Amino acid sequence: MQSEESAGYRNAALVNFMKSFNNIDNDTDVVLDFYFHMCSIEMTCKELAQTFLFLVKNGVSPHNNKAILSLGKSKRINAVMQLCGFYDEAGEFAFKVGLPGKSGVGGGIIAIHPNKYSIAVWSPKLNKKGNSSRGIKFLELFTTEIQTSIF
Repeated sequence: MQSEESAGYRNAALVNFMKSFNNIDNDTDVVLDFYFHMCSIEMTCKELAQTFLFLVKNGVSPHNNKAILSLGKSKRINAVMQLCGFYDEAGEFAFKVGLPGKSGVGGGIIAIHPNKYSIAVWSPKLNKKGNSSRGIKFLELFTTEIQTSIF
């Protein structure tokens, strides 16, 4: 968490910018602290993939078949991940992998194939755009080999 917090100037600027438009009610320090904690959650690839299964099933938990999100919100989250889950590399990820996904500063990546599967990979060496080079390469090879993408 400390490494994320020590370099979080852009995140702080964005939170303050959103607050200036009254889009955030809470204190900005509380919001940033929560965000930095969320960036530091430790999970295995299996746990990460299981955590995102509700997005595979259109917002429904596979563990108890209860709706966590509406279908519309689930679709929206997948769309946002498709459009911007990889910072300045989102378009390239869409082209290479063909799935909605999200990368993390620790080298983890989650990808979702709606109605089929979620997959998590991890490799800590990040490229210049802040994403796992090996993780993206694996997912590109994986979706090509099994011939699954949303396109």
